[in-house]
Amino acid sequence: MALRRSFRNIIRSSSQYLQSIDLPLFGAVILIALVGILNLYGIGGSQGPFLMRQIVLVIFGVMVMVALSFFNYRYLKNYSFPVLLLYGISLVLLVLTLTSGSIRGVRAWIIFGGVTFEASELAKLAVIVLMAKYFSQRHVHIKQFRHIISSGFYVAIPTVVILAQPDLGSAVIVLILWGAMLLAAGMSKRHLFLLVAVALVTAYLAWVFVLRPYQKERILSFINPYRDPTGIGYNIIQSKIAIGSGGLWGVGLGNGSQTTLGFLPEPYNDFAFAALAEQFGLFGAVAVMGLVLFIVFRIVTIGERTGNNFAKLFAIGLAVFIFAHVFINAAVNVGILPITGIPFSFLSYGGSHLISLMAGIGTLQSMKRYG
Repeated sequence: MALRRSFRNIIRSSSQYLQSIDLPLFGAVILIALVGILNLYGIGGSQGPFLMRQIVLVIFGVMVMVALSFFNYRYLKNYSFPVLLLYGISLVLLVLTLTSGSIRGVRAWIIFGGVTFEASELAKLAVIVLMAKYFSQRHVHIKQFRHIISSGFYVAIPTVVILAQPDLGSAVIVLILWGAMLLAAGMSKRHLFLLVAVALVTAYLAWVFVLRPYQKERILSFINPYRDPTGIGYNIIQSKIAIGSGGLWGVGLGNGSQTTLGFLPEPYNDFAFAALAEQFGLFGAVAVMGLVLFIVFRIVTIGERTGNNFAKLFAIGLAVFIFAHVFINAAVNVGILPITGIPFSFLSYGGSHLISLMAGIGTLQSMKRYG
């Protein structure tokens, strides 16, 4: 009898929880995470090197999302200390990556034993929270240029450390987040024009004085990958072949020759979208992109319905966070952007990006629950 009562209480509590959150967003996130697991299964089978790890990471990510949905986001909205604490922790972890071991020449991970953590993913989430806090407190005065400078200082610190790793792709994402949230906060067109001009000059100076030879080669290779088809252009060529061989409906789960025979590099990470397109074709790729757009739409909708600027800006930052990763990764896979190492949200293997996403979505669900 007691067991039956406990079971009923669990069912009742679960039902109440599902009614308090945005169920369409919750369901879409679970669905796309399962698609990511299915894609990994198709690449390496049940004995693939990353399948079980990703299943564990998804389960842990969902737990993080649910746990943070119970955290009252108003602590972030009303108090500066937790926001600055999150930002400070992310900076400390970023600096620690510079003392850690490198992977493929990049020191972007904190490595303990067999576990790796990419600190830049937490830094991206911290920047979203910090900018939402900063701009929501100053939205009336956002047209004053000093606030652009001040917010830019907060963003510049993690960006410089990320560039020192060097991880150009993540640094670009951080700057995109800052720019998008500036626009959402209501910066003037004159200041926008000035920032674009500064960005163009900075990009030119970075090309001349900052970018390393291999980074320049990556940028040049996407323009004409056949200038070095067995070297720097190899990845993009194989990705295009994989996507093309998928056709309209794909070759079927686990039947992608480019992925299963090892021609497609990094099918679990950088080129997970190409692996998906080969297996499930244009239909599968469009379906996944549609699912991403639905998630972005739900995120922005929740932010709009909360009725406070912090939540609106956080939602916009989180939506841009997801969309920028998906757009850049897909563009790299089809050969219209240079290789950046940016993962496809929910689809690529890895825990750091996934857990950061789930933490952000859990915080957003908190906004839905607490209003």
